Amino acid sequence: MEPLPEDGERDWAEPGVYTVSPGIHRIPLPLPHDALRAVNVYAVTDGTRLVLVDSGWALESARERLSRGLKALGADLGDIDEFLITHVHRDHYTMAVELRREFGGKVGLGKLEEPSLTRSGDPDRFPMEAQVDLLKRCGAGPVVDVLAKAFGGIRHTEAHLWEQPDEWLVPGKREIVPGREFDVVHTPGHTAGHVVFVDEEAGLVFSGDHVLPHITPSIGFQPVPADLPLSDYLDSLRLVREMPDRRMLPAHGPVTDSVHARVDELLEHHRDRLEVMGAEITADVTTAYEVALRLGWTRRKRTLDEMDPFNQMLAVLETGSHLDLLVAQGKLTATETDGARHYR
Repeated sequence: MEPLPEDGERDWAEPGVYTVSPGIHRIPLPLPHDALRAVNVYAVTDGTRLVLVDSGWALESARERLSRGLKALGADLGDIDEFLITHVHRDHYTMAVELRREFGGKVGLGKLEEPSLTRSGDPDRFPMEAQVDLLKRCGAGPVVDVLAKAFGGIRHTEAHLWEQPDEWLVPGKREIVPGREFDVVHTPGHTAGHVVFVDEEAGLVFSGDHVLPHITPSIGFQPVPADLPLSDYLDSLRLVREMPDRRMLPAHGPVTDSVHARVDELLEHHRDRLEVMGAEITADVTTAYEVALRLGWTRRKRTLDEMDPFNQMLAVLETGSHLDLLVAQGKLTATETDGARHYR
């Protein structure tokens, strides 16, 4: 396998090694039973030092594909000097932990991911504890019930994959390989400590899950939820929009020529969703769950009941984040009754 140039006609998730720019190569790694299909890991090298932006999920299939990809670059898994992780979700972080144990190499993660990472490493935590509490506040008892059937009673089985990083990343410039530096930019929203990496000289932004070319990322899905994750996310989108336009290297999907173009689409999408969700609030429709039942989801406009339990949860929580932002903007009011939040 030899590195191939990026090709817009090729399926972005097709296995291989793709040269994005001199010294930067994209390696898509598989995800299990996941609509995202793959996660992009970016290998940055000057021929002597090797750094990965994101690492993939700690799966044997992903490890094998990463190994093959690095061999095409004349390297092995043990040659990775550093992992720079955009955020703490397992399809980005856990492979780095596993490979560090075996081969060494340092791991860097955004500083504001620390509370969620610590919670993720608690072996006594049940999966999605925080999300269940949020669903109850959204009035989504039926979704809590289907989640309980799918995941109830299962102890957290991956606590060993959530070790602390070697470095907590903070905003600012840092050398990556000799002659190349990245600007670490804090972009909360998808998670509280999400960061993107900007290569000013090459005109690139490694956007992680903050800006994706074909889908809108989930908002605030993490063990320690933020108060207003959608507000954080929109502010972070505007921050990227104020920066010079650059080629976008996302975690899921193909490399695209303009991060600004996609940011504009995402801002417009959320403006529309805020308007639509706010308009659904009536005397008879007062909770986030009731609003979510009346909306179409995904590009196919699926109903909530047509979705699997995990995506039902994400849809309801996204609805709640939009309604909470409307409250913060003074466009709605909210009261709590029996643990559920009602909007007017």
